[in-house]
Amino acid sequence: MGDWYEIGITVGLGVAAGLLLAGLLAGWRYGLLTSVAGALAVGVLAGLLVKGWIGLPGALVGALVGAVSASVIARGALRRGATPGGTAFLVGSASIAVALLALIPLVGYVLAVALPVLAARRARQEPDRHAGLRTLAK
Repeated sequence: MGDWYEIGITVGLGVAAGLLLAGLLAGWRYGLLTSVAGALAVGVLAGLLVKGWIGLPGALVGALVGAVSASVIARGALRRGATPGGTAFLVGSASIAVALLALIPLVGYVLAVALPVLAARRARQEPDRHAGLRTLAK
């Protein structure tokens, strides 16, 4: 196909690695920092294995975008009362789907743009924890 297709694969695999590690490490104290570092390491491997040095920047950008965006979503879920195991399972399952979708031409680029938009939108709509119970106390 061309270089753009293989670079798109590396971007999508970087996003998937960031999702997976952010979901697994969301409950940790330094989960964001650890997931970003781990996703960047996986992004380096994915970039070098798929396209060599040409795919490396795309994989690094995808890993950074995936880890930061998924950390926002996962930490918000944990603040609202989700369990760490359930969050890791759901975000990990989504990362597998993202990795498979990255094999479709141009979808890796779309994922790298859509994920931060969705994370920012979800962060703005975040409700308070147990806000409905305060109305019952009156």
